[in-house]
Amino acid sequence: MNLPNKLTIFRMILVPIMVIIPFLGIQEIFLGIPVTYWLIDLIFVIASITDKLDGYLARKNNQVTTFGKFLDPLADKILVLAAMIMLVEMAKLPAWIPIIVLAREFLVSGYRLIAVEKGGKVIPASNWGKLKTVTQMIAIILAFVDLHSFGECFTGTLQGGDFILNAIVTIMMLVQTIATIFSGVDYLKGAKELI
Repeated sequence: MNLPNKLTIFRMILVPIMVIIPFLGIQEIFLGIPVTYWLIDLIFVIASITDKLDGYLARKNNQVTTFGKFLDPLADKILVLAAMIMLVEMAKLPAWIPIIVLAREFLVSGYRLIAVEKGGKVIPASNWGKLKTVTQMIAIILAFVDLHSFGECFTGTLQGGDFILNAIVTIMMLVQTIATIFSGVDYLKGAKELI
């Protein structure tokens, strides 16, 4: 097994570790934020870095494999959706956002299955897809250290740094949701030709 595939598997192993952290009963606070949130965030950041690194290494060293093509996007989806579901459970994110992301992932996965079966080409990531990925990662990383719920910046109860952080998280989550929808539409346009 090559290094890029090992990094992908490592990323998948990090997900259950990230999910277990809230159950460890860590009570400490650092910079006004529970250490639990910092640890979850650190694991998410490390996992996100491995996502970029494994793809880069696979292309650079000509180590792209069928296993990697299958597992890499699956590991990404598991990581992002696990983080979003954790944010829903922490009451930091409304459930409709991960539902939209999940629906898009089902549609894209279905398209890819049809494309493989019919010998069609896979659509490369569009600008919407790239925007989705960047804003999604930033929004999730910041949401774990934001002590307030999605959209709380619009209530007039937050001030200073709390307002700024919550506004950034809220805007990034909205942008990633819009980009998720439009990137899904791009895939559906490609699927229409195959069907």
